[in-house]
Amino acid sequence: MTQYVHMAVYDTLADWEVGYATAHINNGDWQREPGRYEVRTVGATREPIRTKGGLTVVPDLALDELTAEGSAMLILPGADTWLTGGNADFAKRARQFLDAGVPVAAICGATGGLAAEGLLDDRKHTSNAAEFVEAFGSKGTELYCDVPAVTDRGLITASGTRPVEFAREVFAALELYTPEVLDSWYKLYGLGDPAGYYELMGAAA
Repeated sequence: MTQYVHMAVYDTLADWEVGYATAHINNGDWQREPGRYEVRTVGATREPIRTKGGLTVVPDLALDELTAEGSAMLILPGADTWLTGGNADFAKRARQFLDAGVPVAAICGATGGLAAEGLLDDRKHTSNAAEFVEAFGSKGTELYCDVPAVTDRGLITASGTRPVEFAREVFAALELYTPEVLDSWYKLYGLGDPAGYYELMGAAA
């Protein structure tokens, strides 16, 4: 049975931050169980949004239709709107997901929204900089990790400049690939090593 990975969409969404994750979740190549997951978009309403890259996205469902029980993961992309206190309802829903044991993945500005919600106070996390999440009220300064992406107790956080590492953490949490395939995937997309391509082709044979 297909499980849904839900991705929040809102105006000024940073397209480039989530493209690796969503494309490879929806593409069955090299996956343990092709077709196990499908990405569905969630807006504050079902009204279309406009991304930072100028694309129009019509949400598959509205936030009030989303439940943790019907989801495998919630992905929160960055957006300019996070910087002005927007999307708070998505951060509150992230708390509900984590309380229910369903993973949440946040990148760039979305980490600020989670900091404002208090979700970084007691978890290892990363972001664009320690000062960034502190500006949103994070009390977990000693838990900040100066690395591209971190997973702790179901919460994935990442810098907005590291979408490949973000995707790798998402795939690991979903067990989308075997560890060997995930290593090859990162070798190709993260390190630019052509050997990763041939390893992936071998895995698909």
